[in-house]
Amino acid sequence: MEQQYPSTLLEKAVQEFSKLPGIGRKTALRLSLFLLRQDTDSVDAFGEAMVRLKHDVRYCSVCHNISDTDVCPICADHRRDGSLICVVENIQDVMAVENTQQFNGLYHVLGGIISPMDGIGPSDIEIDSLVSRVEKGGVSEVILALSSTMEGDTTNFYISRRLAHTGVKLSVIARGISVGDELEYTDEVTLGRSILNRTPLNS
Repeated sequence: MEQQYPSTLLEKAVQEFSKLPGIGRKTALRLSLFLLRQDTDSVDAFGEAMVRLKHDVRYCSVCHNISDTDVCPICADHRRDGSLICVVENIQDVMAVENTQQFNGLYHVLGGIISPMDGIGPSDIEIDSLVSRVEKGGVSEVILALSSTMEGDTTNFYISRRLAHTGVKLSVIARGISVGDELEYTDEVTLGRSILNRTPLNS
């Protein structure tokens, strides 16, 4: 039996919260009632943060990481080694690698991996812009830090083919990460060691 709500506004809030990943209608109801009990300023601040997140956050014009400016702080940091580019699937992976404090180069966020089953091809992710970055020169090594899944390995292979003409060194993170593991859920010590002990990619 579908739950009845005493307010259509409460029902609408529950509907919106339940659209979030991992949030069922019961949890959505608890979150909605929690916000209802808070003071107006707190709820206004919460709402403004969500609106600004959508409208004001940008994507770095260089690496496609999220940023408050056109170029993200990592790409703008001249203390970092611009000759190293670590290729990752998503923004969470940038955060995971940064938390290891074992990498001082730059990043390139693909925004996904090649997955024909999901209808994602090479043109749907940021591979062309990666090739352009490498072709401009100054890059000595590209580290492919993608999840050790079939889709991740397929993407590694495709990128290696696209970059073959540049002569740039290609490496993959060491398999301290189990096959099938997602990068963002790997502990920091294992991920850090996997980056330090990266191995050449055998094309």
